[in-house]
Amino acid sequence: MTPSLSRLREQFPALAQPGLIYLDNAATTQKPVAVLDAMNHFYRRHNANVHRGAHRLSDLATRDFEGARDIVANFLNASAREEVIFTRGTTEAMNLLARSLGSHLLQPGDEILIDTWAHHACIVPWQQMAIQTGAKLVPIPLTPAGDLDLDAYESLLSPRTKVVSLTQISNALGKQAPLHQMLPAAKAMGAITIVDGAQAVAHLPVDVQALGCDFYAFSGHKCYGPTGIGVLWGRQQLLQQMPPYQYGGEMIDTVSFEGSRFNRLPYKFEAGTPAIAEAIGLGAALSFIQSLDTNAVANHEQALMNRAKAGLAGLDGVAAIAADGDNLGALSFRVDGEHHQDIGILLDQAGIAVRCGHHCCQPLMQALGLKGSCRVSFALYNTEAEVDAFVAALQEITEFLND
Repeated sequence: MTPSLSRLREQFPALAQPGLIYLDNAATTQKPVAVLDAMNHFYRRHNANVHRGAHRLSDLATRDFEGARDIVANFLNASAREEVIFTRGTTEAMNLLARSLGSHLLQPGDEILIDTWAHHACIVPWQQMAIQTGAKLVPIPLTPAGDLDLDAYESLLSPRTKVVSLTQISNALGKQAPLHQMLPAAKAMGAITIVDGAQAVAHLPVDVQALGCDFYAFSGHKCYGPTGIGVLWGRQQLLQQMPPYQYGGEMIDTVSFEGSRFNRLPYKFEAGTPAIAEAIGLGAALSFIQSLDTNAVANHEQALMNRAKAGLAGLDGVAAIAADGDNLGALSFRVDGEHHQDIGILLDQAGIAVRCGHHCCQPLMQALGLKGSCRVSFALYNTEAEVDAFVAALQEITEFLND
């Protein structure tokens, strides 16, 4: 870790707890002081509802809330701030798309292509919409190495393909999808393209215009922001065509018992009082990320990944899963003859926090022939010493279990 990154670690109060090595960042990242201060300042000084007040506090709250939307738009290189929809996270964004876009778009016999890496939050909403509309959910298979099978993907694309939903980075494997190949192929068939960027935004710069997708979603809590807030970015033309996802306050223009007229973008999709403090916290988190030396962060995180891979390779009876490629952020592993949950508990007793289970991607586990796995995942504040401590603890555990 470079001196500048070492000083950044001091901005994360949770990491100061004695005996804690936090390697569960793909589940949620810790929060820097900048985020904590931004949310605390709102509640202490500017707490009021947004958009509809006739007083100073409401004006200040609205300014900060909409300022966060501007930060998100800049972070994603959106063509307009109206394309940024605040959601509770990637899960709600995917449900919004499936219900609003799916009900508007899908007909019996249509197909929805989705990758085998996909999180349940991406699979289940489209699965349910397929049942309702008579469409078909079609998985994109994997190669033996755990990558998306591009030949199979291209053979699955057809005029029946109406939606293609892709995971930018697998939350279980850290594998990266070749979006630069997959998105144009889908667009050539006239399909709507969706990218789950939940695992990407903390590790990669995101430019939705350069990606060329139609929709992009991510969660604040996976990129140093608070829980309960996320983003759906979409092309204005498509968002304008889609019906609202929820109904109530804020998303309306006028209401009478005879009928209602809906609000303009982005508010058409933001029913009810929004997560104001959380949006402000998200803005602070993205500003924090943008203040960093992205090359230094990327090099540091890659060094952590390489060190972890090398460490696991030196342990008898331990195997990294699909770890022969460009894994980023997350690395799964198994211990021969041991249940993943037992390994996680023993690592926790050594002060090391990892994730164990199916990682909300049971179809992926089934494709890999696994019931689950253990996963370590890294953030910019992790250190090589922490990786070494993890490997050493795992070695002690395996030796103990084999005695």
